[in-house]
Amino acid sequence: MSTVALGPLGFGTGGYLLVRRAVRAAAAGTVVQVTGDDPALPVLLRAWCRAEGLECAGSSVVAGPVRDRWWGAVRAEGAGPSEVHPHPAPEWGLAPRGAAVEAGLRPFDFQWVHQDDVWADEAARLYAQATAAQWDPGALPWDTVLDHSADVEDALVTVFTYLIENETAALLVPTRFLGTLHPHFREVMQLLAVQGADEARHIEIFTRRIAVSGRPPGLSTRGGQESLRTVLEEPDFALASFLLSVLGEGTFLELLWFLHAHAPDPLTRELTRLAAQDEARHVAFGLAHLARHAARDPSLLPRLSASVDRRHDALRHTAGLNEEVGDALVVLAAGSLEPTALARGWSAVAGLRERMDATRRSRLVRLGFAEAEAVRLSTLHTRNFM
Repeated sequence: MSTVALGPLGFGTGGYLLVRRAVRAAAAGTVVQVTGDDPALPVLLRAWCRAEGLECAGSSVVAGPVRDRWWGAVRAEGAGPSEVHPHPAPEWGLAPRGAAVEAGLRPFDFQWVHQDDVWADEAARLYAQATAAQWDPGALPWDTVLDHSADVEDALVTVFTYLIENETAALLVPTRFLGTLHPHFREVMQLLAVQGADEARHIEIFTRRIAVSGRPPGLSTRGGQESLRTVLEEPDFALASFLLSVLGEGTFLELLWFLHAHAPDPLTRELTRLAAQDEARHVAFGLAHLARHAARDPSLLPRLSASVDRRHDALRHTAGLNEEVGDALVVLAAGSLEPTALARGWSAVAGLRERMDATRRSRLVRLGFAEAEAVRLSTLHTRNFM
């Protein structure tokens, strides 16, 4: 037997906390004697015991497995804050990982509830890296004087219009999956949220960069938007991650570094550098997630191949990359419309396309594709880069 002496403390004004603490600390079957000056103590104690599912005799409480009888823990055996369960129960809902969850909670309708479908061991590290590397668009040198030619600025506006379109798709895809991902996989959930914030920031800086010159945005083509639609409408987490992060943003990395190298002004040079650093993390997560998934699921690589084939077939009647964007890249690399410079710019863009193909093939091989299949898939990748 143990005793809880409440003295002048009323049971309903805090005394019950001491009783609950004593009952939970006692072994099942132990009698906990409760004393106090409150004349209503016996009545309040009986009501409390009834609500808690405990036996009560006078001013005594018999300790018992309250949680097992009334709400119980439904988390996995041994699960803790740092332990990721391969198949978290929908009934765990929004609870923090490792928390005890009251029984009877109506299951949440999360679509992605299997670790192998969404997980990357690098997720926590990439999230920490992403939060540490956040940057303020307002700190960019927006007062930069643009002293390059109108032709070069027109080319930049064309390219940034294209970038905004693609970054909008890159924002919508990860955030669309956020609401369907089981919160148990919090590192992935947090990483996708930061990825969405990255893309929102990219849209902002590219839009502001166009406005610096006072020009309106350039042309948005049907082919470009249809290419992005195929990514937006992909319902499978792994396939969308593959099309967006590994193929699309992976190729985009080369484009951003190309723009950084040929930027005609400090503002453009800095904003493309910062955007490229963000995109590198997005690609790293996509590769890590899919490599882990492929190692556990032999059917994944054929599904990834099929997604490229389907996308190629769906886009076979479109023009691919906006012709104006291709020409604008040549002008940017040239720096002018002088014939010798244009020849140099054309050669630089040809080199860009070769690097895009080479890095695509390298990433595909890292995922486990044979070299010949990597070459085939890279060749079929949309001409719209993303």
